[in-house]
Amino acid sequence: MPASASPPVPHIVAAFDFDGTLTDGGSVYPFLVSLRGHWPVLRATVRLAPALVRGALAGGSVADEAKERLFTRLLGGLAVTEVDHRSAVFAQRHLARHLRADTRQRLEWHQRQGHHVVIVSASPESYVRPAGEELGVDGVVATRLAVGGGGLLTGGYEGKNCRGAEKYARLVGHLRANGLLSSNGGEQPVLWAYGNSRGDLRLLNAADHGVDAGKLGPLGRLRHFPRLRDLPESGRSAG
Repeated sequence: MPASASPPVPHIVAAFDFDGTLTDGGSVYPFLVSLRGHWPVLRATVRLAPALVRGALAGGSVADEAKERLFTRLLGGLAVTEVDHRSAVFAQRHLARHLRADTRQRLEWHQRQGHHVVIVSASPESYVRPAGEELGVDGVVATRLAVGGGGLLTGGYEGKNCRGAEKYARLVGHLRANGLLSSNGGEQPVLWAYGNSRGDLRLLNAADHGVDAGKLGPLGRLRHFPRLRDLPESGRSAG
């Protein structure tokens, strides 16, 4: 490189969690209700209550398995074409009602800078992807639902639930597939990561700039990270 040449500017990536970060509250139960109705979802939740409570308390693989059992009971046998169509409708309505203004502004700031913006979520890809398209992001990484014979959902996951360590692993795969991650020791992207719960901890720990977008402040699992609302204007540069 000539002495006068400037070093290459690294790519900048912004990864946003979906539930509780880009949107208020959770989306999985409203999504299930939109597909199956209130009473089937209530019945399934009551029958699986012990497993769901254990999952909520233990987290990790216990929570993943409980969530998959709920999906299997409620989504197994549904035609993927119908689910995809209704998921797109759900995504639009959910964003209209629950999109957070503060995180949307932050996402749009990254977009104006020309950064590569990705949504990384444990929620089903069937509606997170159209939500991402609505927001104009560059990619979506989310939990995939397995499709069996005849184009019907099995209700199980295709791969793993996209939370915890899997979130970071899937993001790395996305960046590598898009040529944003060097495999030969070259310049690596600068990663901003935004989350609100313990399922985002691995991602934020791996980021150059981890940001707590939750609303619990010192009571939250991510309390050691800078809070979204406290980021100074001078700190919103890409550096």
